[in-house]
Amino acid sequence: MSMDAHQRPSEAAGESFVKPDAGLQPPPAELLELAAGVSETPPRAAPLGEEEVLQERRAPSPLRESLRRLRRDRRAMVSLGLIIFFVLVAFFGPPIYQHIGSIYQSPQNGPVPASVYHSYYHEELIRQDEGPSAQYWLGTDDLGRDILARLMQGMLVSIIVATLVEVVDIVLGLIVGVLAGYFGGWIDQLLARFTDLMFAFPGLLFAIMLTGIIGPGASDALAKLPIIGPNGNGRLLLVSLALAITVWPLMARYVRGQTLQLKEQQFIEAARTSGSSDLRIIFRHIIPNLMSIVVVASTLNISNTIIGEAGISLLGLGVQAPGSSLGLMISDATPYINTHPWEILVPTTVLALIVLAFSFLGDGLRDAFDPRSKD
Repeated sequence: MSMDAHQRPSEAAGESFVKPDAGLQPPPAELLELAAGVSETPPRAAPLGEEEVLQERRAPSPLRESLRRLRRDRRAMVSLGLIIFFVLVAFFGPPIYQHIGSIYQSPQNGPVPASVYHSYYHEELIRQDEGPSAQYWLGTDDLGRDILARLMQGMLVSIIVATLVEVVDIVLGLIVGVLAGYFGGWIDQLLARFTDLMFAFPGLLFAIMLTGIIGPGASDALAKLPIIGPNGNGRLLLVSLALAITVWPLMARYVRGQTLQLKEQQFIEAARTSGSSDLRIIFRHIIPNLMSIVVVASTLNISNTIIGEAGISLLGLGVQAPGSSLGLMISDATPYINTHPWEILVPTTVLALIVLAFSFLGDGLRDAFDPRSKD
């Protein structure tokens, strides 16, 4: 056998191995299109507009989230509307009410203009214990005084006392709480012991003791002030001071606890590293982050302050006649609860609504700024 004979089978075998099988068909066009589609990159989404991009980048701040949660709380919103209504009535109601009505020919006092008989101190002894009428919208009390005028004055007194007390509460609570929590050490120990000492004084009992001891002399001295005047409101400042002295330690305790947490945060450390002074850190970073707890605590405390002022006036140690307050109105109408229940029902209802409104608003603020408090 020759060499050519040995090479031909191998060449034939190589040719059969290399050549494709004639029976195999090329893949269908659909498979080729599918494979090509898989290998391509997925189509890009359409570009967003500028407003949509800004909305995605702009994340809602914690304050906006808190206000959004507060707006969803219907009870808090109704309470806020009720508080605004009472404030507007207390401040703008008396001057409007005193211009409604004509001159009244009184058999006792002669011609009396509306600015006089719609005041909270005018007495018409021949028109005692009357029901609501066109002249006296809510009737008169046992001395013939306009109940609506005295009611608006009583709401004004409650708002003024609550405002004065909360100003002192916030100022002293922030000063003592921030200093104790931020600096610590002997400053914290000194202020903490002083705060505990102030906690030993029961607020209402201390106010009763203070107004009972120095109240008569303070009324004569404070009545010379032009804003207060001799209207029986001379003890307002004394009552406000007595309530404020015993209420700020609780605010200081809240602020101190929150300050202890804030001063360990990274942004405070960054401010220290950048060379910011302690005073700048306190006013720039600590106090602004305390405002949520301060607002919540103050709102919840206003209801207690209003109850305290009304209780002191109810005992005869607060606002004196011819002045007016809700507690004094309740005290004056108590002997007539069986014969003229309307006279005690009106101030009691208003006092209850004011206290409940501030309490519900405080609960709503607490839930809005700290959602974990619900758990």
